[in-house]
Amino acid sequence: MEGTESRSDASSSVVADWSLVFWTLCSVILPVLITLWCSFQRSRRQVLIRDIFRKSKHDWHYTDLFGQPSYCCVCAQHILQGAFCNCCGLRVSEGCLKKADQLFLCKEIMMRSNGGAHSSMPHHWIRGNVPLCSCCMICKQQCGTQPKLCDYRCVWCQYTVHDECMMDCLKTEECTFGEFRDLIIPPYYLSTINQIRKDKRINYEKVVPYCRKHWMPVIILANTRSGNNMGETLLGEFKILLNPVQVFDLSKIAPAKALQLCTLLPCNSVRVLVCGGDGTVGWVLDAIDEMKIKGQERYIPQVAILPLGTGNDLSNTLGWGAGYAGEVPVEQILRNVMEADGIKLDRWKVQVTNKGYYNLRKPKVFTMNNYFSIGPDALMALNFHAHREKTPSLFSSRIINKAVYFFYGTKDCLVQECKDLNKKVELELDGERIELPSLEGIIVLNIGYWGGGCRLWEGMGDEPYPLARHDDGLLEVVGVHGSFHCAQIQVKLANPVRLGQAHTVRLILKSSKMPMQVDGEPWAQGPCTVTITHKTHALMLYHSGEQTDDDASSMSEQDHVREQTDEDV
Repeated sequence: MEGTESRSDASSSVVADWSLVFWTLCSVILPVLITLWCSFQRSRRQVLIRDIFRKSKHDWHYTDLFGQPSYCCVCAQHILQGAFCNCCGLRVSEGCLKKADQLFLCKEIMMRSNGGAHSSMPHHWIRGNVPLCSCCMICKQQCGTQPKLCDYRCVWCQYTVHDECMMDCLKTEECTFGEFRDLIIPPYYLSTINQIRKDKRINYEKVVPYCRKHWMPVIILANTRSGNNMGETLLGEFKILLNPVQVFDLSKIAPAKALQLCTLLPCNSVRVLVCGGDGTVGWVLDAIDEMKIKGQERYIPQVAILPLGTGNDLSNTLGWGAGYAGEVPVEQILRNVMEADGIKLDRWKVQVTNKGYYNLRKPKVFTMNNYFSIGPDALMALNFHAHREKTPSLFSSRIINKAVYFFYGTKDCLVQECKDLNKKVELELDGERIELPSLEGIIVLNIGYWGGGCRLWEGMGDEPYPLARHDDGLLEVVGVHGSFHCAQIQVKLANPVRLGQAHTVRLILKSSKMPMQVDGEPWAQGPCTVTITHKTHALMLYHSGEQTDDDASSMSEQDHVREQTDEDV
C-alpha cells in the first residue's frame, strides 16, 4: 500500500511539474506569437497603404493623431488617425482611402485641355474639416462649429461656406483665388503655356492671368533637413495655399531644376521663398548664377528667406528674423513676401591657393555671401562639423547645435589653439599691407550680422565708424583676441579690432595649419594665399517688419539701399 501511494504521489508531482512548464511556456510564447502576428498585420497594412499612396493622385500622408477634431470625408465618422492630402486637405480613415481616390479629385496642377484656352476656373469645394475660426462667405458667420462633417472649403481661394448657404450657383462660380491670387500660378495659365510651347511660341508675357498688373508668382524651395523638421510641415501648408507645382522639396529636387519654372513665367516677376539655413540660401543663389550663365538673366527671381537653420545671419540681416519655429502663420509669411522690398546683395569670390614648390593643385574657389574667417570661430565650426558628421541624428535641434558651439567655444578659451595668429599671417586691404596687433582670429564680413545674431562691425556701438552695408562692394575686416573676446562682443561688453574696409582682401598664411570657414563651411588649411574679390550681385527681398535695437542704427542704410534699387529699376 505504501509503495502504491508513493508511486501515485510521484506521478501527480510529475503531472504538476509538466503542467507548470506548459502554462509557463504558454504565458511566454503566446504574447510573443500575438506580438509577431500584430507586427505582421501592421507591416502588411503599411505595405497596402503605401501601395495606395503610390497609385493615388492625392499627396497622402498618414498620421497617428490629427491635430484637431477631424471627420472622414467619405463615411463622415469621427477619426483620430488616418490619412490627409497635403494638397487639397482631404481627410479620410484608413479603410476609406480607395473610395476617397474614386470620389474626390485633388488640386489640378494644370487644367485639362478641352480644345480651347481658359482664363478662369470654378471653385473646387471640399466638404468638412474647415479651418478653425473661418467665416462663411455668404452669411459671414463662423463655420465648422458643429461636431460633425459639415460646411465647405474651396481648395484654391480658401473661402468657406455653410451647408445651408451652399447654392448651385456657387458650385459653378468663378474662383478668384482669394487673398493670395497675386502669388498663385493658376492651372489654366500652365495649360495655356503648354499649348504655346507646342505651337513653338515663346511670348509668355501676354498670358498674365486675370490681367493683373502686380502678379508676382512665388516659388517655394524648402530644405526638409534644416531646422526641427519644420520643412516637412511647411511643404504641406504651402501646397494647401498655393498651386502644388510651385512648392519644391530640395531633398528631392535640386534648386537649378526647380528654378527652371521661372522661365515659364513673365520676366522679372517671380519671387522665391527659401525655407532653410544660410547654406540652403547660398545653394539657391549658386543655382541662380547658373541661370545667368545660361543667358536667362531676364528670368532671375528675387529671393526671400524663411530661416530654419542654426545661425541664420543672412536672414537676420535682411529682416526675416533669426529663426522660425512655427510661431508665425504661413499666411502671414506669404503676406510678408508680397510686401517685401527688393534690394541687392554683394556676392564674393574666395580663392584659396596652396603654397608649394610647383603649385600644381588647382586653387579652391568658394562663393561668399556672409563672411570668411580664420581663427577661433572657424575652429568651433570645424569641431562642430566633425562631430555632426559622426552622429548626425543628435543635431536635429537648433538649441542643441548652439549648445555644442558653446562647448567648443569654452574649450578654446582654455586651450587657445589659434594664438599668435598675427605672426602667422599677412593681411592686405586693397593692396596695402596692414600691421596686425596681437590676434587669434580675423573675420571678413559682407553682412551686418555674424555668429548667430551679433552685429560684429558695430560692436558696443559707442565708437564712430562708417556703416556696414551689403551692397556697396566693400568688405569689413575685423580681428578678435580669442573665443572669450567673441563672447564679450556678442553680449556688447567689448568692441572688435576694426582693421578696415576694402574692395579686395588678400590674406597670406605663412606657416602651420589653421582652421578657416566660408559661410559656415569649415576646413583645416595649410600655408596658402586667400584672395577675396567681388563676384556679382544677388537680387534679394528685404522685410521691413519690427526692428530690434540692433537694427535701429542701420535703418537709414536700408532706406538708402531700397531707394537706390528703385532708381535702378
